[in-house]
Amino acid sequence: MAKKSRETAAEPHDAHEGEAALSTLGPRLRHARMVHGLTLKALAQAADCSESLLSRVERGQAMPSLANLHRLARALGTNVAELTAAHAPPASPVIRQADRPIIEFTSQRGRKPGVKLERVIVPMRGQLLQADIHQLAPQAESLEQIAHAGEEMGYVIEGEFELRLGAEVHLMQAGDSFYFSSDVPHSYRNPGRTVARVLWVNTPATF
Repeated sequence: MAKKSRETAAEPHDAHEGEAALSTLGPRLRHARMVHGLTLKALAQAADCSESLLSRVERGQAMPSLANLHRLARALGTNVAELTAAHAPPASPVIRQADRPIIEFTSQRGRKPGVKLERVIVPMRGQLLQADIHQLAPQAESLEQIAHAGEEMGYVIEGEFELRLGAEVHLMQAGDSFYFSSDVPHSYRNPGRTVARVLWVNTPATF
């Protein structure tokens, strides 16, 4: 019996932004897999996702969940930022609100909106600093805890936000902020009934 993926694919919320993200991610994911000499099946097993989903992502037909993308990047010895980085640096150091790219990922249940990453800094390969606004639908979460090298801080712009650091759970409201070392296993969720928005800055680039 085929193994079920822990995550499902998300359809991009905006045609232009979604196509840009998919056109970048698919070829880079396939190239990284080939460089490592991995078959679709081998990478899918290493990242605990379905082979069919991985094939669709490589062909630009689906966007994996954020949790799946983290596992794929980890299995390939890279990170999400490297896989989705822009091809060329922005023409200006200023990014207008209307011009910020947004990538949408599915929820853990697979159907309703989950987490959106609004790029405050357009990711480029080799960048040390990363900043995004995490937009979480009600009850959306990042699922399993992850840990890696680096530092992270955030500021809750609106809504309720629950940050899990190891066994500790921290509930925050708009105006609250946080900082932690990235080697502490961490995850998060929106426990509220409205959208939560969190400015999240980390180094080195991870998402």
